Amino acid sequence: MYQIKEVFHTLQGEGAHSGRPAVFCRFAGCNLWSGREQDRAVARCNFCDTDFVGTDGQNGGSFRLPTELADHIAGFWPADQGHRYVICTGGEPLLQLDAPLIEALHARGFEIGVETNGTLPAPAGIDWLCVSPKGATNVVIEQCDELKLVYPQAEAPPERFSRIAARNFYLSPMNPPDGTISTDSPAVRAAIDYCLAHPQWKLTLQSHKILHID
Repeated sequence: MYQIKEVFHTLQGEGAHSGRPAVFCRFAGCNLWSGREQDRAVARCNFCDTDFVGTDGQNGGSFRLPTELADHIAGFWPADQGHRYVICTGGEPLLQLDAPLIEALHARGFEIGVETNGTLPAPAGIDWLCVSPKGATNVVIEQCDELKLVYPQAEAPPERFSRIAARNFYLSPMNPPDGTISTDSPAVRAAIDYCLAHPQWKLTLQSHKILHID
């Protein structure tokens, strides 16, 4: 059974695929935070600004079969258009994403992107793997297409992840838990300064929040 918080069609707002149309499939649940505010202070990731609790979001629900969920996702792509791209996110999608669902999405012509905290191994067949480490957690994924680090994190300095073989390295300035974003915030300035001093890293902003799109 796949527990899905929400599914929606929009533009990817950050990272290497920024601006690319995609269907976002947000899986319910996470292994670093319950999603309940009363647990935020003791969570291993306590700065999350995403609602991933339950299945009551936009186009969310419970899906028994991988083909059922894949058909649901495909229904949000423009009719008769190619270049299909789905982003599996969360919460933590690797708690639920499995080989049968990957196969079903590929069968419907989707390229599959995943955004994960990296604490769980990734199944084979993912086309674009984005790892976003959180706090002092142990990242078990050693190779990915994109490493996107929320910055700054006292327990997750960029130097900690130099062993990860990533094709792209991004710093994403930390926003407050209410999701507001300011391009002149101290976190943005700190990320800019770090990228200038360490050119392996590139800056990415959450453009979907700046543009006020889903």
